[in-house]
Parts: sequence; structure tokens; C-alpha cells
Amino acid sequence: QVHVVESGGGLVQAGGSLRLSCAASGSFFGISVMSWYRQAPGKQRELVATISSGGITNYAESVKGRFTISRDSDKNTAYLQMSSLKPEDTAVYFCKVNRMGDGATTWGQGTQVTVSS
Repeated sequence: QVHVVESGGGLVQAGGSLRLSCAASGSFFGISVMSWYRQAPGKQRELVATISSGGITNYAESVKGRFTISRDSDKNTAYLQMSSLKPEDTAVYFCKVNRMGDGATTWGQGTQVTVSS
């Protein structure tokens, strides 16, 4: 079983920065893909960024050039560095991890990011 915990959310002014962390723990050989999603009030959850075990990254168009995803595989932790934040980035940010081998998916509980104008 995999347990995922996000941290680092908070309130920031527009133009500011935040770094989110996603730590995976539990019983697994390894973690393949680690992803960040977000869900704003009244909207569907959307993919923000992903990073593979080999370090290949993908980003939503809306965050390209502003957000950077990275990971420390030794610590089974992913990070999302968010810069030049906009009010429309306000959402609950969720981390999703896929376990190596069977690809089982686990979600974290989410962390709130609020960007004030």
C-alpha cells in the first residue's frame, strides 16, 4: 500500500512563489510517474505536471514557463515549484503517484493554494 502526503500550500500574493512537496511512503518497490493535479471550486480536476522515473516532464499549457516539477527518487518525493503565480492558479493541488510493477494509483489528500490579486 502507498501513502501520499502533500505539503507546502498557502496564501500568496499574485506574482509570488510557492513550492509544494509530495512524499510517498509505504510498501512498494518504486514509484514510476508522479503527477500534480489541481481542482478549483466548481471546476473539474486538471493535470498540472507529470514527471517520470527517468525525469521526463510534461506540463499543462497554462503553467509552462512558470511551474517546474522535479523529484528526489531516493526520497520518493516530488516537488512543484510555482512562480509568477496568478489568481487563476488558486485551487486544491493534489499529488498522484503510480507504483512500479502494477501501476497502482494513489492520491494524496490535497493542499490548498490561494493566490490573492
